[in-house]
Amino acid sequence: MPPHQTTVHVRLQSVSKDYDEHGQPHPVLREVTAEIARGELIVLVGRSGSGKSTLLNIIGGLDRPTRGEITIAGQPLSGLSEDGLARLRRREIGFVFQFFNLVPTLTALENLLLPLDLLGVDRAEARQRAEDWLAAVGLAGRGGSFPEELSGGEQQRVALARALIHRPGLVIADEPTGNLDLETAQQVLRLLDDLCRREGTTLVMATHSPEVVGVADRVFSIHEGRLEISTP
Repeated sequence: MPPHQTTVHVRLQSVSKDYDEHGQPHPVLREVTAEIARGELIVLVGRSGSGKSTLLNIIGGLDRPTRGEITIAGQPLSGLSEDGLARLRRREIGFVFQFFNLVPTLTALENLLLPLDLLGVDRAEARQRAEDWLAAVGLAGRGGSFPEELSGGEQQRVALARALIHRPGLVIADEPTGNLDLETAQQVLRLLDDLCRREGTTLVMATHSPEVVGVADRVFSIHEGRLEISTP
């Protein structure tokens, strides 16, 4: 952990994950141990099938490890029920996916209002916050557009705003630039980096793109299920 960052936000303790393969356990993650500081930007790399998405899902509370413990902001996830995990994700975690995952029948503004509605945020405050975030990602005035009316880069900008609008402490991004052309990917990457650093948000991002590594505070590499940590 960088010396100037001392508050541990995410702690992985001997995390392993096995999947059943023809009745036999197939290990995907092996004894992964790491600490991620609050506000740190981690880039996760590894070949396809190495376990990057599995690790992100475990950190984000979407999947449970076979063995080991993950703690977020001091909260051990093993002690939470499925409802408890859902509440934690809703309050504390934002997700960005490769294929945007916007609700196609909702406008850009409505997509941003959705997580705030789930948290019971006052409607007037929620609308103002959504409009502010659309402006922050360069889409002021596009709140009435449906996803199909937006370019890929614009849809991912809406997805970034949706991931951050409820002020999560942690953002999980799985190949957020993988479905974009190089120029658009670089613009989205810079925006994600700027927004997370502005908000003091911890970011864990899996990628195949070498240009993404340059923005990281540290690089986590998965090889044969084991984690190696380096600086870019």
